[in-house]
Amino acid sequence: MKLKRSDKFFLKEALKEAIKARKKGEVPVGAVLVIENKIIGRGYNRSISLNDPSAHAEIIALRSASRKIKNYRLNGSRLYATVEPCPMCAGALVWARVSEIIFGTFDRKAGACGSVVNIANNKKLNHRCKVAGGVLEKQCRSLLQKFFRKKRNKPKRK
Repeated sequence: MKLKRSDKFFLKEALKEAIKARKKGEVPVGAVLVIENKIIGRGYNRSISLNDPSAHAEIIALRSASRKIKNYRLNGSRLYATVEPCPMCAGALVWARVSEIIFGTFDRKAGACGSVVNIANNKKLNHRCKVAGGVLEKQCRSLLQKFFRKKRNKPKRK
């Protein structure tokens, strides 16, 4: 997938959402949903504070965007997330007909856009999303690593 000039800008917006999550003690993942270069949905992880296992950044951004445009189908949209979406989120993105998924860091344990499984491009499903990963990867990965290092009280490895 060919990246657009605006992709880094929107991923930086997703990073701002991830920082909100971190400040609330949530795993720092953020997402924004864009149609025609306008952010129509934002989200950050809130599973802990809402006691809701589905309150991932991507799901919250999807819900916000769907309410805004009054449609559960988000044709022509792009989802920017700081981390590769998990199976639940990738499935929701497919069902919502999101056109493109652009993410920061790969999730080698639960990524569903190619790292572990590939729900976003599963030919057995009736919709597929274009996917690009590794955009602003260093910043996105660093935010997560620092969060978990602090949580575990482990000094930084050299």
